Amino acid sequence: MQPQIEAPITLPRPKPVLLILLLLISASCTKRTGNNAPSTSNPEAGKPRNSIDVVKVSALPVEIKQNDSGDAVVQLNIENGYHVNANPPTFPYLKATELELSQTPGVSVSFIVYPNPITKSFAFAEKPLAVYEGKTDIKVKLRADKSAKPGTQNLSAKLRVQACDEQVCYAPGTLDVSIPLTIK
Repeated sequence: MQPQIEAPITLPRPKPVLLILLLLISASCTKRTGNNAPSTSNPEAGKPRNSIDVVKVSALPVEIKQNDSGDAVVQLNIENGYHVNANPPTFPYLKATELELSQTPGVSVSFIVYPNPITKSFAFAEKPLAVYEGKTDIKVKLRADKSAKPGTQNLSAKLRVQACDEQVCYAPGTLDVSIPLTIK
C-alpha cells in the first residue's frame, strides 16, 4: 500500500466585484461616539450644504409718514469663517448678494444701498474679491405715497446669497425676510 498524499485544499478566489462591494459597505459605516453623534474624524462633518446654512437675515422696524420716505435696514449675519459675494460681485459669474422686495400697494422702493465691501484674497481666485463678512446692513429707501394705508404691515422680501469659505463656494440660496413697516 502506498501512502496517500492529500492534496492541499484550495479555496476559490473571491470575485473582484464581491471585494469591492465589501469595501464600499465597510467604508459607508461611520463610527459613532458615546453620545450617538457622528465621529469628528470626518473633516466634512458639520460643513454647510448650502449658503442659507451660514447666513441669517432680519429687518429692523421702520416708520414712514404718508407721502414721505424712510430707510428700512435689512441685516445679514454671516457666520465666522464665511463670506458672501458683494453687490456688484468682482466677476460676472459670481452670484451677487441681492435683495428683492415684493410690491405693496402705496409703498415703493426708491433704491437699495448695498454696503461697501471688503476686498480679500483667496487661494481659488486670481485677484482679490469684493465680499461681505460678519454683520452687514443693506439699506432700502422706501416711499409711502398718500394712498398708503396707515397702520402696521410686513413687507415681504427675498435675499439671494452665495456663501463661501476659504476654499469652496456653496450652493446659492434664498432667504425670506419680513420688514415691519408702520405708516403714520
